[in-house]
Amino acid sequence: MPYLNETGDVVELHLGAPGAELDETNPENRFRLDWLDEVERLLGEVTADPKRPLVVTATGKFFTNGLDTDHIFAAPDQLPAYLDRVHALYTTILTLPVPTVAAINGHAFGAGAMLALCADQVVMRTERGFWSLPEAALNMPFTRGMATLLRTRLPDRTATEAMYSSRRYGADDAVAAGIVDEAVPVEDLAARAAELAAGRAATVGANLTLIKRGLRGPLLADLAIPTPAGVLA
Repeated sequence: MPYLNETGDVVELHLGAPGAELDETNPENRFRLDWLDEVERLLGEVTADPKRPLVVTATGKFFTNGLDTDHIFAAPDQLPAYLDRVHALYTTILTLPVPTVAAINGHAFGAGAMLALCADQVVMRTERGFWSLPEAALNMPFTRGMATLLRTRLPDRTATEAMYSSRRYGADDAVAAGIVDEAVPVEDLAARAAELAAGRAATVGANLTLIKRGLRGPLLADLAIPTPAGVLA
């Protein structure tokens, strides 16, 4: 399960399990209900006592593989409420009272790729892993909130290509496309993410949330719209 780790000048939110490269119960860090519960709880701790910038990362093959498809297929009637929870997680990260950096250690797919874009800055390892939106290839739509997230966080040409084609971007291609800020060797990933986050440490506090809400107002409004029942119809 996800956990917080204080290290140097930052706090790290690890999306996997402590002491293991892969969480055996959720090796792809998918958005399971219990996983969402824990991530929201941990981010609640950050919000309640904001002291240091936050780095969001993981270990192993995946940053996160996004939605829990097992849950979706097992309980299709619960899909709108499930997607609303995902939107709420995005909103939480977008409005944290601390600077945030996503350090993409491996594959970031679908909803997981979008989660990375909720951070203020994004760095990605060079040796392994792709950032990708597979929805078109899977014949799945984007919710209104997700589409607005992608439209506002990516250059228009990149959003169009990524959403229409399901292209897989390696780190260097992701930098060129404006998806991530830097491509970093894996041995430097954590340190570089911490350096970027710590560089904005002076802005930690409630005022930063107000600034983020002002900047992201239309996006936050779309993320707050309840998902319609026929989203996959």
